[in-house]
Amino acid sequence: MIEKNQQEIIAEFAFFDDWMQKYEHIIELGKDLPLINEHYKTDDHLIRGCQSRVWLHAQADENGCVHYTADSDAIITKGLVALVIRVLSGEKAEDIVNSELHFVNDIGLNQHLSPTRSNGLSSMIGQMKLYALAIASLSQKSTHGN
Repeated sequence: MIEKNQQEIIAEFAFFDDWMQKYEHIIELGKDLPLINEHYKTDDHLIRGCQSRVWLHAQADENGCVHYTADSDAIITKGLVALVIRVLSGEKAEDIVNSELHFVNDIGLNQHLSPTRSNGLSSMIGQMKLYALAIASLSQKSTHGN
């Protein structure tokens, strides 16, 4: 599913002629972001390495799928985290950990973000994978009775 989600985003961005339209779309996506519960908007949930403030929370369901919620104080950043959540949320923890997120390069996002935003996006992806890794290892321990 992660690959399918990436392909949908790549196809979606192909409809836009220029980067102003793509940025507008990213901002719109941010408006649909699954918002983090206010009590998770703490320093513990802040993503390090982001210029803007981005809070991220991950929770596993009974099937071992990870669901993310987030918020940011910057509209572009909110859209960026919404994109990554769209690709990864609802997927199995192991699949998230092992995923290669190529859509960022494929839609040209890496070339059109400032270096600080690009680093922030990498930090978001890294944190999402860390949460998934923690959830995967917890579910392995409970499965194996350790």
